[in-house]
Amino acid sequence: MATVLSLTASGCVTVHGEREVVPAATKAEAAEALAKFTAAYNAADKAYDPALDADVVTGSLGAINQAGLRARHRISPTGNSRHRPLELTDARFVIPRKAGWPRWFLADTDSNRDQDEGERDDRWLLVFVKSGPDAGWKAAYLSVVAPDDLPALAKDGEGGARPVAPDDSDLVVAPQDLGAQYTQYLQKGSPDVFAPGSATSQWREARLNTRRAGFSYQYVDQPIDSGAFAPLGLATEDGGALVFFSSRHYERQTAAEGLRPAVDPDVEALLTGEVKSTLTKERVSSQLVYVPGKDADAKRVAVLNRLPGLTSAKGS
Repeated sequence: MATVLSLTASGCVTVHGEREVVPAATKAEAAEALAKFTAAYNAADKAYDPALDADVVTGSLGAINQAGLRARHRISPTGNSRHRPLELTDARFVIPRKAGWPRWFLADTDSNRDQDEGERDDRWLLVFVKSGPDAGWKAAYLSVVAPDDLPALAKDGEGGARPVAPDDSDLVVAPQDLGAQYTQYLQKGSPDVFAPGSATSQWREARLNTRRAGFSYQYVDQPIDSGAFAPLGLATEDGGALVFFSSRHYERQTAAEGLRPAVDPDVEALLTGEVKSTLTKERVSSQLVYVPGKDADAKRVAVLNRLPGLTSAKGS
């Protein structure tokens, strides 16, 4: 797997620290990465220009962000007339200690996007990844979560966050298996390891019961679990883990003779081919889940947040 989450003990130290167990970043470096991301994100959102933040996003967040900006630029080529700058404040940096590359950290922030009266005061969690000593920090995951839903994180002997290994056998589902098990569950209803909710049982039920006269629907779900899309997890105090992982989802709509699938403007902006009788939409999704330890009373994985985004569409 391209992303290594486990701590590696070694007496060797190289010039770049590839074998030394060290904090992934300093707090000053993390704050600089967050500020750079916010500035680039705002510039790109104002101009609807994906090139303006392409250097600060990657993974599932990058796929969603870049496709969304391309679509909005085609719809509104002069830019975003309703742009409101994103503000990320009260940043709390969770920085794992690990050896080698890639390295990563979590920025737990407050956003101005939920300050309207009556809205819940959520936390925006951004995972930043650095692929090598000469690479820049890029945001790979974003999740929006209520503070009360977040478990307390464990710390190592040095006071740093503890990353979990991709094949951690002490969890009910190893991080490296979450994408495959989630997509299998959506397809088959098994393995039944996920707690009921809007991103699991309710979504699967809604897809099974999609009905529209003259149209049929097919769904294909695939894990994305390598490179910049690899799962990243932190140990929790109760023996579980908080894990980010990615997946890809296709929805195919086929019309009976004489009918044609409707094409919304955001879909048309990313469309290739001509929609005659079939429209296939591709979405990338990132999930933040709490994975219990095998000794926990509750054995099911809870999806705390799901962030999907349309990345392409094809007509035929």
